[in-house]
Amino acid sequence: MTNKRTNKFARLLLSLAIAATFTTTFQTANAAVVPAGTHLAQQQSITLNIGDNPATFDPQKAEGAPEGDIARQLFETLVISDDKGHILPAAATAWEHSPDFKTWTFHLRPDAKWSNGDPVTAEDFVYGWQRLADPKTASPYSSYLDFLKLENADDVIQGKKPVTALGVEAKDPQTLVLHLSESVPYADKLTELYVLSPANKKVIEKYGDAWTKPENIVGNGAFKLKSATLNEKYVLEPNTYYWDNKNTVLQKITFLPISSPATSFSRYRAGELDVSSFPIEAWKNVKKDYQDQLNIAPVLCTYYYEINNKKAPFNDVRVRKALALAFQPEIITDKILGQGQIPAYQFTPAATDGAEKIQPAEWKNWSRAERNAEALKLLQQAGYNKSNPLKINLLYNTSESHKQLALAADSFWKKNLNGAVKVTLENQEWKTYLDTKHQGNFDVARAGWCADYNEASTFLTYFLSNSGNNTSFYQNKDYDNLIAQAYKANSDDERAAYYAKAEQLLNKDVPIIPVYHYVSVALIKPYVKGYSINNPIASRYLKDVYIIQR
Repeated sequence: MTNKRTNKFARLLLSLAIAATFTTTFQTANAAVVPAGTHLAQQQSITLNIGDNPATFDPQKAEGAPEGDIARQLFETLVISDDKGHILPAAATAWEHSPDFKTWTFHLRPDAKWSNGDPVTAEDFVYGWQRLADPKTASPYSSYLDFLKLENADDVIQGKKPVTALGVEAKDPQTLVLHLSESVPYADKLTELYVLSPANKKVIEKYGDAWTKPENIVGNGAFKLKSATLNEKYVLEPNTYYWDNKNTVLQKITFLPISSPATSFSRYRAGELDVSSFPIEAWKNVKKDYQDQLNIAPVLCTYYYEINNKKAPFNDVRVRKALALAFQPEIITDKILGQGQIPAYQFTPAATDGAEKIQPAEWKNWSRAERNAEALKLLQQAGYNKSNPLKINLLYNTSESHKQLALAADSFWKKNLNGAVKVTLENQEWKTYLDTKHQGNFDVARAGWCADYNEASTFLTYFLSNSGNNTSFYQNKDYDNLIAQAYKANSDDERAAYYAKAEQLLNKDVPIIPVYHYVSVALIKPYVKGYSINNPIASRYLKDVYIIQR
């Protein structure tokens, strides 16, 4: 990774070989930039569909899109990214790393405050990250610290060492130091994820689990939680203590938990939503009637079907591969969705940094007849046929769109496997669905994974044996070793080669069935400005948004 070195003094020190660090500084962070002459609306309010009720407001316990969409507004991590994916300062104004990329030092804003007026310090980041690692927190994202290669992360997560052993240090109130066990040239990218938000120890210890109630919660982001009404709405208002509050234009954000795209689209047309998705079947009408409000952009996300690798008979690779061979991603992307999604034959999107050498599954170029013949042979070897069909419970979180794709999957398997598969569909609400997957009480489940940062490891670490996100329960020591070797690579090219070998192993073991690589599609009212769907890792910060007169 090439660092920008804009600090003249740091460059001078480097040139004289006095300092053995590399410094990154930036001029400014994102903020709502209102062009001169713009006529702002009197009411600076926006209403958005969040899709489902968030399972938690605790950033260290968050894992899905509903939680992340709110966490990014309530909390601020060390860095954020703009709509092109470029890293910008957030809670940190500048940072540097040692030549071996094992020590990273972040300099925090001296004027940063929590929404209750408390100063935000390096100790707050240490506490937040220790909470994430603490087995008592039971965070589904605790393994992220191990992906960052913080010293002792794995031992702390497993309870073998105390949280104080974690490789994160408050050198002074405004200086946070990360000690890594491996060289991670892209470590600054990893620090954007909301689970690495700071945490206010005083508030959490005072209220316990109740600290996330609207009347108790404190954050360091541009907004604070005003109210939360289950199944109805979640309302945010500006955090007046936020360091850049003077540039926050929105005065009210309302998130509605609408799981039905049809309902969301209806409320958008009625003027009750300012940003919305729409049902698959409305695509042609949307292109015709809402062309000026339609926004489409590529995004680093993969839609897939997760197979429970620890549950018989799905622990048999022949069964998993047969299901993958009989699947038809092109029908999904071209006939059902048709919005520019890319058929997936690998987990990591090709546009991801570091994915240049990754090759798709070999059967991508097979004919449909060849795929079906091989799938039937594998199923028969596993003991399944029309008279003894493979029974599958196909789980998805409640959504008409997910249901339509699940019905398509059912039809692919029935048709291409000559009745040797019998599928039952099951839908669950978001929080229940997450719990079911983590408990392993499923056969095959709809899933989606979006990059936490733009580097191939954000996808490939998902399948590590110790990953808390790995609800396919795939375990392969050879795979774990390939990712470990990638961390030790001496160059980007060598690292990319290990990534390619890892993805090749996934294609062989088939822990999941990739379906498509996303595009971000949204309807946005013409009076909403600063709302972008172009960020490649789908991070959106509403402090950039403002409303103009209609």
